[in-house]
This record gives sequence, C-alpha cells and structure tokens, in this order.
Amino acid sequence: MGRGGADKDREAGAERKCIATGAVWPKAELIRFVVGPDGAIVPDIAGKLPGRGIWVRATRTALDTAVSRKLFARGAKRAVEVAPDLPDQVEALLLARVISLLALSRKAGEAVMGFEKVKSWLVSGEAAVLLQASDGSERGKTKLRPPGGPETYIGWLSAREMGLAFGRDSVIHGALTAGGLTTRVVEEATRLLGVRENDVGSAAAGKDTTSA
Repeated sequence: MGRGGADKDREAGAERKCIATGAVWPKAELIRFVVGPDGAIVPDIAGKLPGRGIWVRATRTALDTAVSRKLFARGAKRAVEVAPDLPDQVEALLLARVISLLALSRKAGEAVMGFEKVKSWLVSGEAAVLLQASDGSERGKTKLRPPGGPETYIGWLSAREMGLAFGRDSVIHGALTAGGLTTRVVEEATRLLGVRENDVGSAAAGKDTTSA
C-alpha cells in the first residue's frame, strides 16, 4: 500500500474516468483532486495526497465544466466547497511543477540554455527535447528544430517562466537530454498546455464509458 492511498494510481498504464467528459483517460492526462479536511476540493498535482481521488481531464474546458456543473460534489458523493478560480489554481500549480522539474534538470546537468549550447546539443544528438519561449523571436526560433518532431518540442512557456527555471531573468532557447526527469518535464508541460488552452473534441479521444 503506497502512502496517501495512491498506490494503484501510480501503476504503469493506469487509467481513470474524468468526471467532466465521462471518458476514461491515461492517468498522466488527468488532474487528481481530493476533498480536504475542511470539505474543500484540493488539486493533487503530484498524486500523493490521502483520500479518494476525483479525476478531471487536464484541459481548461474539462476543468471549467467540472466547476460550473458542480460535478465535484457528485464525484465526492458529498457536499464540497469549490473555489471559482480552481482552473487558474491548477494552472499555477502545474507551472510551478514544470519550473521545479526544469530547475532540477539544470542542476543535474540534463538541461542547457542559450542558442549556441542548444544548437550544439541538437547537432551532437544529445538533445531529446527542445524548449523555446512562446514570446521569443520567431525568426530566431526557426533556426532550431526539435530533435524528434513536434512531440519533442515545448514552446508554451514564456521567456520569464523559462528564466525562473534556469536562474535568469529570461531564457529563449533550452534543451533537455534523455532521462527520467525529461520524461516528467514533458508530461507535466503537456498537462500545463491542456489547462492553458481550450481543447477541441477531447472527449472523442478517450474511451467513452457513459453507455457501458
């Protein structure tokens, strides 16, 4: 039994049903919530808090739906308190997690910043993921290409947000080498992107269980 009752939730390939879409998704594409001691819904970004998990697809649309339609109470099977800005809270927590993981990658020597260093990693094949600031110069960004196509590219962090991870005021170009930390950065950054954007047709991509 894992700490916080999340032992089964962390199994490889685990899936959960989203209370907003009614579809089943891989756990890595969902946000887990629990009911706190005061009856308030609490985002469990790391998936470690004790209590029964309530799962929502990691998109702004799904989160907004769960809040507006009061679906957390149904998932918790009790009255709960839900902050009206819960989606914004989730976005802020995910951003903080991505920045923290990037900072760990930098300290472990698994991340570099700066055009020339990133270019060198791309040429040598050491780079597994390319990061570029969303508000960076498009002309400058087009000079570097993701090592493995769109799935190895993170381009929705601002220069300031990337700077926080690398200990600078702003960073435009960054790269990650292959490894466990990089996998976690990509997963969390992907969830962040979903929460920052409205999804289109997301329910169709999951396994609909409403008629099962």
